Amino acid sequence: MTELSIAEEPVPAPARGPSMQQAINLALEKVLEEDPTTLVFGEDVGRLGGVFRVTDGLQRRFGAERVFDTPLAESGIVGLAVGLAMNGWRPIPELQFDGFAYPALDQIVNQMARMHYRSRGTAPMPITLRLPSFGGIQAPEHHGESLEALFAHVPGLKVCAPSDPADAYRLLLQSVRADDPVIYMEPKARYWDRGPAELAEPTEPIGSSRVVRPGRHATLVAWGAMVHRCLQVADLAAEDGVDLEVVDLRWLKPIDADGLAASVARTRRAVVVHEAPLTAGLGAEVAALITERTFGDLLAPVQRVTGFDVPYPAGPLEPQYLPTLDRVLLAVQRTLEA
Repeated sequence: MTELSIAEEPVPAPARGPSMQQAINLALEKVLEEDPTTLVFGEDVGRLGGVFRVTDGLQRRFGAERVFDTPLAESGIVGLAVGLAMNGWRPIPELQFDGFAYPALDQIVNQMARMHYRSRGTAPMPITLRLPSFGGIQAPEHHGESLEALFAHVPGLKVCAPSDPADAYRLLLQSVRADDPVIYMEPKARYWDRGPAELAEPTEPIGSSRVVRPGRHATLVAWGAMVHRCLQVADLAAEDGVDLEVVDLRWLKPIDADGLAASVARTRRAVVVHEAPLTAGLGAEVAALITERTFGDLLAPVQRVTGFDVPYPAGPLEPQYLPTLDRVLLAVQRTLEA
């Protein structure tokens, strides 16, 4: 028998890291371990471990006084978090689904976002509100909302949305350690995706975007699950010789305007992709920032590919509602031909 040549030897597959669901669980475990004032609570997050099992095992490790279930009352959950924060705790409440945040808007907007300002700095609000967000799982009504524009519009709130497990870990550590209230929007369609990157401490400041794929011909800007969609588009475009840069916005407030400008100044074209409806969506703010910062460099108007201006549809219609590969590719074609 002849021995295999070096070229014929099997190449081991790269080690796969944890899923996003597991990465968030590990981040919660870390902050609970390092800071005794942190608390995790919400609907079914204790014994059950959350509807997506993101908090699985945390109550067993840290006890029911630090990881506990609450009644089905979103306004009460956020109100409890505000009271705890005012008394020296660092709460991490979870609302089970994005659409369930509507009953808690009074507490989020009028208490959580304002209390630090209203108290002239004497009542910090180190609350991280975890919110399984966006579509992609064909769930019932109120289970696939995209509320980032609503939250980003509220003074006093920070908003972020990770796109992969490693970033979910980093962004959650940053959010919990911040002394301001953060809406942490988890793209539930990506909970089970794994990444090769190891989990690490955050090194960039809050408000940083990142280039996840460098390119030359146009910039795709997205957040959450749509970053993966844009990477798919970039792979398809590359087959035709089009080199697309993909920017993961990460922080939806504050927005990294300098990072956006740097990317678009290089490519001179931009397409913004998000799941929320078009009108007054966060893509409009992103497009305005790009235009203000790079007007002299742009070779074409900024394009937007979004959900439609209708209520989020029932599960079977979801693939037609969310930005598709074809719709994003068409926007890329329009901006290249302009």
